[in-house]
Amino acid sequence: MPSGNRYRFRPATAADLPLLAGWLEEPHVRRWWGDPAEALAEIEQAMASRDTSPMIVEMDGRPIGYLQSYDPHLEADHPYRDQPVGTVGIDISIGIPELVGKGHGSAILRQFAGELFARGAVRVVIDPSPDNAPAVRAYEKAGFRHLDTRTSIYGPAHFMAMDPL
Repeated sequence: MPSGNRYRFRPATAADLPLLAGWLEEPHVRRWWGDPAEALAEIEQAMASRDTSPMIVEMDGRPIGYLQSYDPHLEADHPYRDQPVGTVGIDISIGIPELVGKGHGSAILRQFAGELFARGAVRVVIDPSPDNAPAVRAYEKAGFRHLDTRTSIYGPAHFMAMDPL
């Protein structure tokens, strides 16, 4: 099981687009991110935005996943604006199929949330589909707890939060 600060988070760049395109085609990613071309266009848009921080997750120098963070208070109609100011929302996907189900998602989220809390975040939220039981379990293992079920622009969301210890 992964532990410690094994992961590095670096900004995603245009040079990462072919890598991201490949990951978005993987069945385990495509199921939750939808049409790969549309998802890639959204990631490209996020790269140009100040509202979202798209990142590549590296393990031992190897890119293994995509993570993005955002402040729900920067969008006037964001469904998570009811969270405390200082809340950070995140989305994650492990891109490499053989690394799925090995504990990396939980470990990445624990490490990243710890870094966010060290920088002053008051809460971290994540919103998997209620149908994505493996993600819900991984997020619970990372320390997230279920708050409620909401509707996001992507449909129903199993809204979860983690607060600093």
